[in-house]
Amino acid sequence: MRQSVVVLGAGMVGVSVALHLQRRGCDVVLVDRQGPGEGASFGNGGLIQREAVYPHAFPRTISELARIARNRAVDVSYHPLALPGFASPLLQYWWHSEPDRYMRAVMAWSSLIATCVDEHLAFARGTEAMALLRPIGWMRLFGTTGALEKAMAGAEIGLRDHGVNYAVLDGKALAAAEPHLLAERAGAIHWTDPLSVSDPHALTLAYFRQFTEAGGTFVNGDAATLQRAGSGWQVQTQDGRVQAERTVVALGAGSPRVTKPLGYAPPIFGKRGYHMHYGMQGNAVLNRPIIDTDSGFALMPMRAGIRLTTGAEFAGTEAASTPVQLERAEPIARKLLPLADRVESTPWMGVRPCTPDMLPIIGRMPGQEGLWCAFGHGHQGLTLGPTTGRLVAEMMTGEAPFVDPAPFRPERF
Repeated sequence: MRQSVVVLGAGMVGVSVALHLQRRGCDVVLVDRQGPGEGASFGNGGLIQREAVYPHAFPRTISELARIARNRAVDVSYHPLALPGFASPLLQYWWHSEPDRYMRAVMAWSSLIATCVDEHLAFARGTEAMALLRPIGWMRLFGTTGALEKAMAGAEIGLRDHGVNYAVLDGKALAAAEPHLLAERAGAIHWTDPLSVSDPHALTLAYFRQFTEAGGTFVNGDAATLQRAGSGWQVQTQDGRVQAERTVVALGAGSPRVTKPLGYAPPIFGKRGYHMHYGMQGNAVLNRPIIDTDSGFALMPMRAGIRLTTGAEFAGTEAASTPVQLERAEPIARKLLPLADRVESTPWMGVRPCTPDMLPIIGRMPGQEGLWCAFGHGHQGLTLGPTTGRLVAEMMTGEAPFVDPAPFRPERF
């Protein structure tokens, strides 16, 4: 018998879950209050990050904490009045970043990351999505020889332990690879495995169209209306109530809004991020995505222009947009690349769903039969959407999971 499933959330993770379940014979309804891919999946660095085997740890040196505390950085910003609300999850984050605990997280996290390129290509091959995935990797730029040599040592460990491929460029080779850089750098690490996405929103829509063209249903609705309906679940949508035997919550940072009333309140915390697109002056180009280590921002060549992305902002859930990091980054970026005018009048803002132990929450929700979790991917929802979709679908349909799901089990919180 075909199983009925509602997937709440139509970002990269939710669309991937829906598509994988559909391909396993389930009747799937995808529900979101916005259009597909219009949340956090819309604004990101546009990278399928095969190299990202080390999740973002909490800073542990006094000098780094002091730099962040001054609240003038490009990569981290915060609203002072919001910090008490972050105290508990950030303290847990700090605890999990202790070196031994962190390395356990790395082993689990890297098992997911290792699959990301293959899982995206499994969706994309032979479809319109393939043209959006550019096998050009990305480069991290370093201002000093010492910083480059330290990064080279770390990259060699990544190659040895996790099969992450890279190339080293000295200053001359970097200038040849990116001839329109305005500032000299000592060199760069070119991560060669990742895929660069020319339009992240279009990629989510391409996977979404595979789902709908195969008979899947999408409807706008309010996930917060989720409740029991007999032995299954129901949610209110603009087309009325939708019922299903099982439900998957894939709402990113908004997931606790649905799970908490049902008795499951994981310590998800949001990191806000911003982006803005720029033209380039004259015939200048940026050939590959770059992250300038000294400056703390990323510049990504996209369909819409050069995307300048920020790091993390900690703010209240309902706080107004405060793109101060973009204002700090733009003058520096203009000294690195010959940027022209802004393409948009208003910066984009989204929220990344983070967990204190740096691992996503994937599996059965404790205490609720037929309810599943697929959220908490931090900065890597775009990267890990197809991987998560396959893992969830395999568990829900009784297949042997292709990745050990134990480290991501919801009951750990």
